This record gives sequence, C-alpha cells and structure tokens, in this order.
Amino acid sequence: MRLFSAGRPVRLRSGAAAALAAGLLTAGLAAPAFAADDPPQTDQLWINPPYEPALPLGIDGGQPQSRTLGIGVYHDNDNFTVTDARLSVDISGLTGIAEVTWPDNCAPSGTRAVCDIPVVPVIGRDYKEQVFLTVRAADGATAGARGRITYEATATGGPDGTLTAPRDSFDTTVTVASGPDLAIAPAADIEGGRPGDERTIPFKVTNNGDMSADGFTAHLYATYGLTDLTRYDECVYTAPEDDDYAPLTRAVCTFDQVLAPGDSFELPEPMTVRLAPHALNERLDIGVEPGGGVEDIDTQNDYRTFQIAAENTADFSVTGDTVSGAAGETVTAEVTFKNNGPAWLGNLGSGDPVAVARLIVPEGATVTGVPDGCSARTLDGGYHPRQTGAPRYDCDLPYWVLEDTRRTFAFSVRVDTVVPGATGAVSIHPAYGEFGQYPFTFDPDLTNNTAVLAVN
Repeated sequence: MRLFSAGRPVRLRSGAAAALAAGLLTAGLAAPAFAADDPPQTDQLWINPPYEPALPLGIDGGQPQSRTLGIGVYHDNDNFTVTDARLSVDISGLTGIAEVTWPDNCAPSGTRAVCDIPVVPVIGRDYKEQVFLTVRAADGATAGARGRITYEATATGGPDGTLTAPRDSFDTTVTVASGPDLAIAPAADIEGGRPGDERTIPFKVTNNGDMSADGFTAHLYATYGLTDLTRYDECVYTAPEDDDYAPLTRAVCTFDQVLAPGDSFELPEPMTVRLAPHALNERLDIGVEPGGGVEDIDTQNDYRTFQIAAENTADFSVTGDTVSGAAGETVTAEVTFKNNGPAWLGNLGSGDPVAVARLIVPEGATVTGVPDGCSARTLDGGYHPRQTGAPRYDCDLPYWVLEDTRRTFAFSVRVDTVVPGATGAVSIHPAYGEFGQYPFTFDPDLTNNTAVLAVN
C-alpha cells in the first residue's frame, strides 16, 4: 500500500492512523486511463452517491442536526457531450428513520423526486456534485436505525444519443447514530506558493455529535516538499523508513481536551509549513479521531487534504546508449531516466508512475533480456505475447521521484544483423496518454525527453 492512493477515500474508523497512512485522502476522482491515440467510442453514465452517512440524534432530546448529502452524476468519455440528466431519488426506505428536505433542482412527488442536471461532467474534469439533500434523523428514531436511498439516472448524449446509469447499482445507507462526531473545518487550498514561502494551515475541530469526545488524536502527513512543520508538545514526529513510500513527515498528536457537543478546538499557535527548494505539488493530510477508543459516528468529515502548489519546475530527461557487436553477439544497452530538478514529483493521488521510459528496438536487433519494471508492447502499444523479442518496451518509473533521481534500465540486445548506424527511439511519456497529447506541464525543457539507441 502507498501512503496516498486513488479511488474512494478510506473512511477513518478504529485504527485510523493505519487507514490514513494507506491513503485515505484523495483529491477528486481519478480519470479513466485511455490512450490518446485510441479513444474509446463507448460512454457510460454513472452516479456517485454519498458513502454511508450517519445522522446524530438531538442533544438532550432536542431537534437532531441536519446533514447535507451530495450526489453527483458523471460520464466516462470526453469525446461526447452529455446534457439534461434526470436523477431519480427514492427515499421510501427512510420512512420513520430520516426526513429529507429537497433542493430547488429536484421536483418531489411523495417519497420520490426527479432532479435536473443540465450538463453532465466527465469524470476527473470539472466534476462537482450537483444535487444536495438536507437530511436529519426523524423524530422518534433511535440509534442504530438504518434506511436506504436509491438512485437512477438517464441523460442525453453518448454514442447512441441516450445514456442510462446501471440500474439497481447505486444507493446510500443512512444510519441514525449517537456519539461524538469530530469534524475538521474546511479550508481553501494554497495556490501560487514559491520555494521558501511559509504558509499557515488552518486547523479547527468541532464536535458535531450528540455526545462528548474525551480528547482526540490527530494524524498529520506532510509531503516531502513541506518542511519546518510547527512543533507541538502534544505531537510525536517520525519519518517512514520504507523506501517504497514517498518521503514525508508524520505527526501523531494527542490532545486531552474534552469536546462537548458543539465545542471547538484550535491549536495553541497556528500551524505553519515552509515550501522547500524542491517543492512542487505538495499536500498536508490531517485526520482526527475521538480518544478513549470511542468511534466517531460520521467519519466522512474528520479528515482534510490541503493541496499546496509551488511555482517550480522539474526537468525530466532521458538518455539512450551507443553499442556495437557482431552478428549473433549479445550486448547491454541502457536507457536512463533522470530528474534534473529542481523539484521532486509524486503522483500521490493516483499512484501512477511519474513517467514511462520507452524504447523502440533498432533494426537488426532483438531484445533477449528485459529489466524489471519494463513490459513488452507492439509498436503501436498493444499487447505483445512474449516478454522478449518485442519491437517496443515501456518501463514504469516509481510513483514518485526526488529532485535528483536517476534510474537506468539495462536491456540485453542481440545483434541479429549488422546494420551500420541503426537507431532505435528512446523517449519518456506520461503514464497515460501519448507524448505531446498530455505533456509534462512542470517540465521546462521537453527537448531532452527524447534520445536514441544506436547500434553499430
């Protein structure tokens, strides 16, 4: 597992530190990995429902607090424009458990409503939730009661003119609960930072539950480009020792302040970080959980990711090799990737390789030995049945590289026929999308992203 990864955020329950370290905080949804030179001619409509929300009971018999549940509709393929979605929401499963207030873009009829969404976004591109339900526990509901909301959706667009989300596939289970509910106040991401800048990270925790929290623990993860994290006596600071993980600073902070329902906590002095000379796309992840082994009743609001962007560059480059040999001789040919800095780079949200190094095998030569991390391809990038003897090889870099990372892929190459001056192409590309379609926007010099492998 990586410290940050893609997909639905992992929800903090007991053992929240392990969950957070495994990658609970992702910014947005990951885009589908379609090669730019072979776009699919299919499309699919999807619904993104809320994930198992908890509704607290009222405090001392008072009216329960409301929760806002956001629902989103999206589709896969940006080759198509999709509009006029109609999201059907059925709350009949909440009878006696929860009450719903409908938003203006929904037309209710009994326990159902049809909600209009004029434009449907492509996943990973300007995606935002479009329908927001206000929900609270029903009068007389008891802790542990559960109900279900179901959804269906259709829209105009796609290859056939109409898209329909898979039926009977999307629902939300709502639970009435009693206990503390720690919530970290939302705050804006930081844009336009520069190496050397010091920035303040807002940190405020409020108990939105119906019971007190007997202290709480906070888990902080600051990426490699963030330094000088404010030190607090209540925190223990460590760094991971596993080289498979991107370097970062971890802090575990234990606060003994009791938070009654409605109470808030702020740090004794503001939390600050400094952008290192190698900073680029940084993030600070914070998660909290109640003390004393008590479970938080709603784990969807007890973590936050702060994206901190620095105006910096990372110069990726690739070099090939020059080898020679007689017919039948096997030689070693090297393809080398290097990050010339000054910034590091990590795909901490998706976990994708930061780059792919590619070798097009020269005429008259055959690859007989393939380094780890490299896979055989047909010339146009398709599946090749054997690892050796392919015309092309794609080699994955790790999901993170430091500002001075150098990685060499050594191939065993047999000279079948001596072809004087034969060359093969060497290049680096984003993990998904052909070179030139999705360039490395952080790279100030794309001229060194190609090279050659010369034989004889």
